[in-house]
This record gives sequence, structure tokens and C-alpha cells, in this order.
Amino acid sequence: MTKRLYIIVCLLMMFVEMNGQTSNQLIREGNRLFSSKKYAQSEILYRKAVDKDVNNAIANYNLGRSLQEQKKNAEAKKFYEAAAKLERDPIRQSSSYNNLGTIFQNEKDYTKAIEAYKNALRHNPNHNNARYNLELCKQKQKQQSSNDKKNKSNKDKDKKKQSQNKNQKNNQKKNNQQKDKQDMSKENAEQLLNAVKQQEKETQERLSKAMRQPSDRKLDKNW
Repeated sequence: MTKRLYIIVCLLMMFVEMNGQTSNQLIREGNRLFSSKKYAQSEILYRKAVDKDVNNAIANYNLGRSLQEQKKNAEAKKFYEAAAKLERDPIRQSSSYNNLGTIFQNEKDYTKAIEAYKNALRHNPNHNNARYNLELCKQKQKQQSSNDKKNKSNKDKDKKKQSQNKNQKNNQKKNNQQKDKQDMSKENAEQLLNAVKQQEKETQERLSKAMRQPSDRKLDKNW
């Protein structure tokens, strides 16, 4: 209980102290925590610094860094973009664009990554990491495009094959139906022929029987 109370008091003191600090003071304190890899705590201080001065480019940039270290990339991109717009120093602007490029690169969004690295080099042509990553992303983009074309080609082939198989099945079904009809027609014809033969046989038997019987005809009487 005492330990818990102590933590609450410390947090309250920290909150009061932060409210009394300037934006730059909060940034320096955040940098100290960031250097110790206490990224979540540094994030709190950088957010306070941005709240104090929303146009502070360094506060926005550092907040982006702490968020990226925590893999909160969607939010980190927003602060890097804000820092790049607010910053007047070309070297620091270059860093914002470079870090933005690394996020897009990790997301395999090579088009946006390439644009970010180009912006980094526009502001600082000597940024070697941006130059290297730019070339790497160009290669990855070509490879990605090639793979997409192959996948599309394979899908088209699969669709064509499925269509051919479907047509073959339909043709086979039609052939079977036609064959069944032909078989039925042949069977019906044989049945009809047998019936005719049977009728003819029965007729011949009746005629033969009638011819064997004696004549019983009588003359009509006179009137």
C-alpha cells in the first residue's frame, strides 16, 4: 500500500513539474529517457512538449522517433510529416523524410518510400543512408512489379484452365446425353421392329389357321 502511494505521489509530482516546464525543457527530459530506451515514458514528455508548442519541429520529430521505436508507425508518420513541414533546418528536414521513408519501406510501400528518400536527398544530398535506401527501394519496386505481373499471369492461366475444364465437362456431358439419346433411339427402333415382326407373325398364324378350317358359307334364300 505504501509503495503504491509513493508511486502515485511521484506521478503527481512529475505531472506538476511537467506543467511548469517549457517545451524545450520537456524535450530535453524526453531525450534523456529516450537515450535510456524508455520510449513510452519519453513519448509522454514529447507529447507534452507538442501540446505546449504545436509548431515545435523538434518536439514533433522526437515524438515520431519514440512512436516508431514502439512500432506505432501510423502515428509516427503524422509527426514526421509535421516536423518536415515545420522545420527550417535542411539537415533536420532531411532526417524527417529519411525516417518517414524507413516506415514506408518496412511496409513495402516502395513508391512512397522512394519519394520520401528523394525528399531527404533534396534537403541533404550527403545523406548516404537515404541514398542507399533509395536505390534499394527502386530494386525492390521492380521486383515487386515483376512478381505482380507473374501472379497476374498465373491467375489468368488458372482462369483459362478452369474455363477449359468447364467447357470440357460441358462437352462431355452433352456427348453423354447425345449418346444416351442414340442408345435409346436404337433400343426403341429394335423394340418397334420386334413388335412389328410379332404382329406379322400373329397375323400369318391366324390366316394359316383360317385356311385350314372347312368352308361354311350358305346361300341367301329366295324371296
